[in-house]
Amino acid sequence: MKKVEGYVYIMGDNISTDDIVPSHCLTLRDSMEMAQYTCEAIEANFTQKAKNLNIIVAGDNFGCGSSREEAVNVFKVLGIKAIIANSFARIYFRNLINQGIPGITYQWDPRDFTEGDQIAIFLEKGIIQNKTNNTEFSFIQLPPFLLAILEKGGILNQLREKI
Repeated sequence: MKKVEGYVYIMGDNISTDDIVPSHCLTLRDSMEMAQYTCEAIEANFTQKAKNLNIIVAGDNFGCGSSREEAVNVFKVLGIKAIIANSFARIYFRNLINQGIPGITYQWDPRDFTEGDQIAIFLEKGIIQNKTNNTEFSFIQLPPFLLAILEKGGILNQLREKI
């Protein structure tokens, strides 16, 4: 996974794991069914938008709250390819990587992205290209051991290969 391409969906600050996966659906065991409730308190038709807008750009403290892995898994089920945020809750960030979704820390400005923009993320180079407005931004590159996990599609895939 050297390059991730998709379209921007904008979220705000302090998006919690409760915002991502409401507690009323934590008893559901079917991932597809659970994913249908993703971010319903933020936007009622989020799951419909996620079919086309598959890279989330968010503010500060993305993934705060409990460390439930379901809050990453639902994004994976919906086809979210990456999350760019000003900052992440520490455990949530690692859960993203472990499930094979790049978490990119970048202090973005509202002029950098508009919902629906087409972007490309070059993970090894630490570059985000906004193809819609022809701009480019640098972010702090992920360390090689995290890139290796992403390259395998998540930590379980990496471990399976080593065993």
